[in-house]
Amino acid sequence: RNPTMSGLAVIKDSLKNRGAGFTKEERKSLGVRGLVPPRVFTLQEQVARFRVQFDAIKTPLEKYKYLMDLQDVNETLFYRIVMDNVTEMMPFIYTPTVGEGCQKYGIVIQRPRGLYISIEDKGSVAEVIANWPAEKVDVVVFTDGERILGLGDLGTYGMGIPVGKLNLYVACAGIHPARCLPIALDVGTNTKSLIEDPFYTGLKQPRVRGEAYDAFLEEVITGLNTRYPGVLLQFEDFGNTTAFQLLERYRDRVCTFNDDIQGTASVTLGGLISATRVKGTKIKDELFLFMGAGEAGT
Repeated sequence: RNPTMSGLAVIKDSLKNRGAGFTKEERKSLGVRGLVPPRVFTLQEQVARFRVQFDAIKTPLEKYKYLMDLQDVNETLFYRIVMDNVTEMMPFIYTPTVGEGCQKYGIVIQRPRGLYISIEDKGSVAEVIANWPAEKVDVVVFTDGERILGLGDLGTYGMGIPVGKLNLYVACAGIHPARCLPIALDVGTNTKSLIEDPFYTGLKQPRVRGEAYDAFLEEVITGLNTRYPGVLLQFEDFGNTTAFQLLERYRDRVCTFNDDIQGTASVTLGGLISATRVKGTKIKDELFLFMGAGEAGT
């Protein structure tokens, strides 16, 4: 038996739980006999059961919620489904459905996921980061929720974006889910409807800006690099002005990039290079119009 985790602890750990998929040998060694139904289901049989349940769900938001609930219980099954059906599942675990999921995050998500670091933690951010159980993290995706997709300031409801983006990195890039860390930085929100929302998960106060904000971000980034040296820090959905300032401040200090600036720009440039190869021309000879490209086109 694994001396570090057994019994119900295994069942409650979404990274280790396989539900009825545990073999008889695993059930004995992990101490989960009797804690799951007697019959051993293959992964393919579990996927088939998921398909029956998933196909009966009518709305995209409910499909999103079902997938997030599955991830909270059994990540092996969750990622098998996503990896085998990327084209079908991507619109539910990320855009466009994640936008509505974020707007209703307070009532959609039953189990908190990721790490929340609040401006009220200033001075003890390292202690908050230390609460994250993983000893090794390769990628952090973090947001302060100020500019979530095209929806504006969603504050801590924006946690759905780091969670969703990292799900894509696991399914499409092969990063181990245990080495991914989604973070929501809570510095308040300027959205009145969120402050009045009885289920809002963040601080009900105006956004902190200026020196206090900068000092808080410095403590967060320093703390993450101290706990996880060399970790990739991805800025996600920060406000335009803030995004450029933070990228300029940290791009030569830590391993980082801003997805809305550099990510979008990189993909666009890759597409343009490919297009000129097909045409047999050179980029310097083409004329481009930048329209609606957000931070990447600014």
